[in-house]
This record gives sequence, C-alpha cells and structure tokens, in this order.
Amino acid sequence: MNSKDTTLLAAKLALALGLMAPPGAMAGEAEAKNLLKAMSDYLASQKAISFTYDSNLEVVTGEHQKLLLASSGKIELGRPDKLRATRSGGFANVEMVFDGKTVTIFGKDTNLYTQVEVPGTVENLVDEMREKLRKPVPGADLLLPDAYDSLLEGVTDVKDLGSGVIGGVECDHLAFRAKDVDWQIWIAQGDTPRPCRYVITASQIDEAPQYSIQISDWKTSVDVAAQDYSFANATGAKRVDIKDLANIDELPDHLTMGDGK
Repeated sequence: MNSKDTTLLAAKLALALGLMAPPGAMAGEAEAKNLLKAMSDYLASQKAISFTYDSNLEVVTGEHQKLLLASSGKIELGRPDKLRATRSGGFANVEMVFDGKTVTIFGKDTNLYTQVEVPGTVENLVDEMREKLRKPVPGADLLLPDAYDSLLEGVTDVKDLGSGVIGGVECDHLAFRAKDVDWQIWIAQGDTPRPCRYVITASQIDEAPQYSIQISDWKTSVDVAAQDYSFANATGAKRVDIKDLANIDELPDHLTMGDGK
C-alpha cells in the first residue's frame, strides 16, 4: 500500500469513527427533526419565494465512470398556485410556467413549447410533473407546504452532523437515510431557516450517483417582484406535443440507459 492509499484509508477511518460517536457526542434525532420542522414551517408561511440555484446530476456509465451534468436556474413561487422555473444547462434552456390551470414548458433553444391542463395548487403540479409527465420540478421537495412530512416519508435513520458553511452562510447539516436513498440538507441558522443545499444519493444504484441543488439569492414576501405567471409567446414558438419537446430534462435524451451509453 503506497502513501496515498494509506492517507486515504486513514481519512476514511477517522470519518467512520466520528460518525460512530456515542450518544450525546452529536445532537440527537429529535433535535435534527426539530430543525427540519422549523425549516418546513418557515417555507410554508411564505406566500412568495424566489431563489436562484445551481444543480448537479451525476450519471454513471456502463464502464462505471461518473459524469457530472451541471445546470443553473431560478424558481419563483406564489402560493398557492403560481410557479415559474427556469433551467439552463449544456443541453437545454427551458422555462416552465404554471398559472393555476395550465403548465407551459418552453424550450428556448428549439423555440417549441407544450401546454398541459393541470388545475390546482403547486403541490398538485409537483405530483403531476413527477408521476405522470416524468418532468420533475427542480428542488420540488422543498416547495411543498408539508415539506417536513414529505421529506421524512420512509426515513429510517437521522443524524445531526453539526454545522457547515454554504455560500458564506452558516448552516445546520442534517443527514437522513431511507430504503432507496440517502439525503442531506444544509439549513441556514437564525430567524430564516431556509434550505441552502440539498443532496440526494441513490444508495441502491451502482456507484451511488447523486443529485444536488445549491440555493442562493433567497427572497421572500415583499422582496419578491410581482410576476405575471401566464405564458407570453413573444418569440412565435410552435406548439407541439410533450413527447416532441426534446432535451427538457436535466438528463439529456442521448444519455439513456442501456446500450453502453
């Protein structure tokens, strides 16, 4: 074993010993849940929220190589039934607008859009986008009015890992484990317990790929500029069926499962 291997092994051992510290060495499960509940209650109390984000999606190839796909965007939320989300990455430049009745997905690079009737709240939209349309909203778990219950569903292990700093903001760092995924969240300390970073690890998939979203430029209530949540087709975009709107996900169409891709 060379010196590099020895150093890496020592670092891993130190981390493992730290995480196996006896009760009382870290804050307990109850405290971690209280911190998550405070974040959830704070988010639910905000009638308007906007933030920018940077996201990373890991893809694992058939040769076990990890590839990282990076995107940036902005979320503007007006409770209970208004949402605008943008995302720009290496393969797509997409805007989604929801006015409480219809969701519009606009591919800016292709100048194509699709519209689907989804009447109801943002919570209903998140479910429809995820379960039926297979087009999840970035950071959707954090937009729900019952984020606490949604996030804790199926959780079997909870850890409070102390504090960390994200974008210059001191945060409480929490880690959770469920059957199929591990996830971590960093929550800003103080009177505005907002999410600063959220990481999901697919623990049961080979090489354990991750999805992460880091949040910045956080604004609420009166600090959020009034938005028109209707779709204005200012570019003369052509309307198409959703199946004909290519490369609107964070995972581009050419990076599909199987066939060694």
